[in-house]
Amino acid sequence: MSDLFEDKNISPMLMYETTPFNDKNYFYELKLDGIRCIAYIDRQSVVLQNKRFKDVTAIYPELSDIKKCVSQRCILDGELISLKGGKPDFYGIQKRSLMSDGFKISLAARKNAVKFVAYDMLYIGKKDITFLPLTERKALLEDNVKEGYNLSISRYIEEKGKEFFGLVKSSELEGIVAKKKEGLYYIGRRTREWVKIKVMQDEDLIIFGYQPDGNGNVKDLILGYFDKDKKAVCRGKVYLGISALDRQLVAEYARTNAIFTPWFAQYKNAVWLKPELKGTARFMQETASGHMRQPVFKGIRDDI
Repeated sequence: MSDLFEDKNISPMLMYETTPFNDKNYFYELKLDGIRCIAYIDRQSVVLQNKRFKDVTAIYPELSDIKKCVSQRCILDGELISLKGGKPDFYGIQKRSLMSDGFKISLAARKNAVKFVAYDMLYIGKKDITFLPLTERKALLEDNVKEGYNLSISRYIEEKGKEFFGLVKSSELEGIVAKKKEGLYYIGRRTREWVKIKVMQDEDLIIFGYQPDGNGNVKDLILGYFDKDKKAVCRGKVYLGISALDRQLVAEYARTNAIFTPWFAQYKNAVWLKPELKGTARFMQETASGHMRQPVFKGIRDDI
């Protein structure tokens, strides 16, 4: 008979996205800006696996002692996070996840230890508990795991999702997750029993150009703005959300308003435009280089 702990092939449960809501049937947790991780832990060992089934244990030696936090063999679903100024730092954990040199990893582990935040338990002792409701899984998590050694347990509130989201937004955090109290854990499936509510921001930007696809059609829009010294500043490029009409409008504009001098040298084979078209992009936070993270184009603006 198959055993979840021995097989080590769990694909995490996934979420749909929605808008803030209040519901007494849900738990509300902070959406952590990190890397999803399944932890297989017993009293002798720890195995950390990302959502692509890659064993990442060696990248995070500072988590080797979280085995001291469990009462018995278990599987935890959670997030690997790096903190900066008391807040999750996605770029810190992303940089760490790409390390392969053992010496550099050990230095990074001492300088800024990665944390594992557990928010669900899928297995305890020798038993698969994914069929239990979340309320029971949460209770088993709290009864069998103690915090320490860079491991913590995710906190949650009940009912007041809108208020919690407002607090998270004002704190400039990533968002929240709502989880149905009586929901089961569906391995590898996207369900509406867990939904994410992201803090997004809108920005009006100039369309400086676009990158064409293989047929010469508009693919990625290159966006930016002029700073106070009239210098063009790049905010990155966007692909998602561009309607067929907006692609057509940009293509038509380019027929008589293309220029030869590139605005931003990093984009090759781009069609550059006179800086007159404007549009709005919605995105999550900024990258370290000042670009937009996960941008979605909302549309061309003719009123600004």
